[in-house]
Amino acid sequence: MQLDAPTLLVATALLTGMVGSLFLLSWSQARTVRALAIWGIAHVVGAFASCLLALRGTIPDWTSIGIGNAVMIGAYGLIRSGTLAFEGRPLRFWQAGTGVGVWLAACLVPPFYESAPARVMLASLLAGGFCWLSAVDVWRGRAEPLVSRYPAVVILGAYAALYWLRIPLAMIQPAPPPGFNPLQSPWLAWVCLAAMLFSLALAFVFMALTKERAELLQRRAADTDPLTGIASRRAFVTRAEAVLAGTDRPAALLLFDLDHFKRINDADGHAVGDGVLVGFCHTVQALLPGEAVFGRMGGEEFACLLRDREAAAALDTADLIRRAVERLSPESLPHLSVTVSIGVATTRTQGRALERDLDALLRRADQALYEAKRRGRNRVEPALPDRTPQPRAAAFPERGTVRPDVPGLRLNGQGHRT
Repeated sequence: MQLDAPTLLVATALLTGMVGSLFLLSWSQARTVRALAIWGIAHVVGAFASCLLALRGTIPDWTSIGIGNAVMIGAYGLIRSGTLAFEGRPLRFWQAGTGVGVWLAACLVPPFYESAPARVMLASLLAGGFCWLSAVDVWRGRAEPLVSRYPAVVILGAYAALYWLRIPLAMIQPAPPPGFNPLQSPWLAWVCLAAMLFSLALAFVFMALTKERAELLQRRAADTDPLTGIASRRAFVTRAEAVLAGTDRPAALLLFDLDHFKRINDADGHAVGDGVLVGFCHTVQALLPGEAVFGRMGGEEFACLLRDREAAAALDTADLIRRAVERLSPESLPHLSVTVSIGVATTRTQGRALERDLDALLRRADQALYEAKRRGRNRVEPALPDRTPQPRAAAFPERGTVRPDVPGLRLNGQGHRT
């Protein structure tokens, strides 16, 4: 199959320019993503370089060979800068400038400029190096779970390998006859075709990476309590259910409720109340094992699931937390007293299997928590095995809901105990 290099160069320029415009349009709608702007500029610059290379024989050779390849090398350097920006690392535009400077300096040496193989080897070395560094940048950020990260590494790595393959081929290729136009080279045509496919594939995976990161950030925001930074109710339930479903070891659920929290808000203001919630979470997180699932259920109520914990160990952990919270005393508010009541429920054996129902654990821990409240607060109460669980009224009961198991206890409209 015969491929016409000049036509492919023009097509590459048009396609690359369209891709660059798409990147810039996407950046205009998401100005915080600097990588989109850099990738857009890189592709526009690459389109200009393709135009200069396609005009070989029409414009002076120095412009086509020297400037055209220098601009192309700079475009690959900008792509590398875009990957650095995407990964949140310091930009290194100087590297793109260095690549351009090396090429232009080499072109000032007559033996190099007159040797087509030497030019091919240096240009391929620089362009392939920038592609390889970009692949390494994306690979280093693999701790962030983005599906398109691995296709991006493969595409960038493959294009680097394609460029570097030209180096040994240029060394063994016979010298062209006098008057030979490099645009007639079949190798150049195949390189142009690869560049077109590369631009399309790279645009697809870079756009996909940006979209996946935005979705990931949205999910994390939805799964994180904005005040305390711990898991939201929905995230806690999801993670706790996954833990219960994936283990055959006993687990314990701790349900926390800060005592007289409404009084703190009324007496010292909501800013102090928010500080108490944040301080409580920091204290609890410092005492919990790394595998614990900890989340805010709403208001001043929190929950924690401890895997592989028998009842005695869970009660010890709960009392350790209770005593640590009791010692919270800001110097600026010496009158402030912070205490917490804790209900503890552990998984029970049902036949030969362990209980895996999070709702059942929540109901029993909730009853134990109410018992701690009824007995004077600032205490830990276990869920008694012979206590018959009653259905939890609702996640956020209506104002004035009466707890039948605790005479005279009502819940306000936010699900807080009064």
